[in-house]
Amino acid sequence: MKQQRPYPIVTITKKGQRAIESGHPWVYAGEVLSCPEAVENGAIVDVMNEKGTWLGAGLLSLTSLIRVRLLSRNANDTFDQGFWLRRFQYAWAYRKTVLEPRDLSACRVVFGESDGLPGLTVDRFNDILVTQTLSYGMEQRKAQLFPLLLQALREDGQDIRGIYERNDESLREKEGLSQGKGFFPLSDEGFPDQTFTEIVENGVKYAVDFENGQKTGFFLDQKYNRRAVGRLAEGKRVLDCFTHTGSFALNASMGGAERVTAVDVSQAAVDMARKNAVLNGLEPRMDFLCADVFDLLPRLLEERRREWDFIILDPPAFTKSRRTAEQAARGYKEINYRAMRLLPRGGYLATCSCSHFMEESRFLGVISAAARDAGVQLKQIEARQQAPDHPILWGVPETNYLKFYLFQVV
Repeated sequence: MKQQRPYPIVTITKKGQRAIESGHPWVYAGEVLSCPEAVENGAIVDVMNEKGTWLGAGLLSLTSLIRVRLLSRNANDTFDQGFWLRRFQYAWAYRKTVLEPRDLSACRVVFGESDGLPGLTVDRFNDILVTQTLSYGMEQRKAQLFPLLLQALREDGQDIRGIYERNDESLREKEGLSQGKGFFPLSDEGFPDQTFTEIVENGVKYAVDFENGQKTGFFLDQKYNRRAVGRLAEGKRVLDCFTHTGSFALNASMGGAERVTAVDVSQAAVDMARKNAVLNGLEPRMDFLCADVFDLLPRLLEERRREWDFIILDPPAFTKSRRTAEQAARGYKEINYRAMRLLPRGGYLATCSCSHFMEESRFLGVISAAARDAGVQLKQIEARQQAPDHPILWGVPETNYLKFYLFQVV
């Protein structure tokens, strides 16, 4: 590279080079051949191969197995205010293009690597932005980046009152970062006086507790999958397992289901689901049960209670590493097998996995095995993924995580 650049140089292996050239933005610690001792954690570094060919520039994480997260492969980029502002503007312009206008008030605004902002997640809940910062370099730059994020949205006429940080995430420890949560201080602006808000998705209202709810407070990635369930639910008796805040159950009820039973192991989740049902005037046609689905489904079979003709399985991620993928596969098979046994011929099943470690081919194998053992055949209605505000970046399999299937059991 002929021009002089101000950034320290990290030299990487051929394996690391191949990964970058295939589109993956991570350099692992084992792929680093050399890194200057004096370089600061979180610094922007240039990444080169052994021959001195420039491959990109990214953020250094000295304590993480992911040693460098690429920001750019354009040697003309300078990482000034304009660069970061453009990244936020591009991310927001993309959401305005791929989402329906009514969905922009509750959407993922930034999806880390998919938006060229590695280690940063931003969800919008009405007039509040909720962030998770999971890389050391991004953590260092929050004071610079968050005002630019607000600028990008407010210049487009979006009413944003505050930014709430949900950094109570164990992944931060791998970056040498502490956990915590709270409103991010914005100059000359006070904090909102509450940590809950209300959103509307698919015509369904939800109360969102962004301080205590899972992840950033609400799972936005299933928005169009919920709508697909709602379209099938008319006249059905629906059992929604792992209901969390009731989102699939509420879409089913709003879609005209005869009766919906919403189940979750967490009483707090069940209480929130019930609250959301009341908010939408749907409680008279819904039941709520606090129970472990792994105990409930076998018990229903034993009691011969086959009173549902549509079952929804939206479990949490059963695995967060390849090491536990086999154990997770057994869990997925168990609940799908039991659900297929409970359903009548002609009944409907919605089933999904939200772990990228459960690869699609393996998940489909698990579903197929469950159907074989249950003595049923599956008629596929739809195969779906996460909503497009969680964009899948080709070459980065970690961004392709949600598998969602709708079947008729025949």
